[in-house]
Amino acid sequence: MGDAIPDRAIVAILRPFVRATRPVLDGLRESDPFGLRARAVGNGAAPGEERGLREKVLDTLAAVEVPGTAAWAAMDVQARVHWWVRRVGRFTTLIAAVPGLGGALANRLPVSKAVGAAGQGMLLVAIAGEHGIRDENELVNLLGAVLFRRELAVANATSTEDAAAEARAAELTGDLAKPSSPLTLGRVAGAVWRLGRALFAVEDELDKRPHGNILHEGLGMIPVVGVVGKYLGEWSGLKKAASQAETRLRRP
Repeated sequence: MGDAIPDRAIVAILRPFVRATRPVLDGLRESDPFGLRARAVGNGAAPGEERGLREKVLDTLAAVEVPGTAAWAAMDVQARVHWWVRRVGRFTTLIAAVPGLGGALANRLPVSKAVGAAGQGMLLVAIAGEHGIRDENELVNLLGAVLFRRELAVANATSTEDAAAEARAAELTGDLAKPSSPLTLGRVAGAVWRLGRALFAVEDELDKRPHGNILHEGLGMIPVVGVVGKYLGEWSGLKKAASQAETRLRRP
């Protein structure tokens, strides 16, 4: 029996998805508004000189392991991957878990699994970036393998496909693509929701992605506390997705 959804249809959805994640991830990874990346703690102060409050604040920020700081620049690949999983992963997992507040009723809708898949997809693109993978076709192939358990036949986009993907990516990213637009948690959450909605077209494929166990699913069916089960299930699935991506990226 062949796949119900052809490869080209999934590629047509994942290509703009990959493009839409880049402005968000690049902004989180590369932004350095205060020059913290190259800043050395205590730089510019003579011995015994009293440092001003602003300088002390910048020194403190530069020592925090987040994108754009000196501490981040000194981290190795595995440490950065761990950061993406623990910090960004938990944020997107919480967004995916919110429909669990509705218990079994919400579980009948594709909202949670689509947003969960979007969070996993964003994380996979981030992890691949830390491994130096930026090629669009490789990223689409990675998402297809981990999220849908399919080895996609990904070819270079035609001019028509490229234009369509660019337009769709702009819709998904929204104003996050504008350099003058600051990143906030609310706007990033909005982008994740849009990315999740983009995956509705392959709803039948979303059950193939990494997910939690039967205990998480059972807890997720209970009204109100179901959000806990959803969170644990999505968090478990996200870690599995990250592990599978790491294994694949380490292959020659």
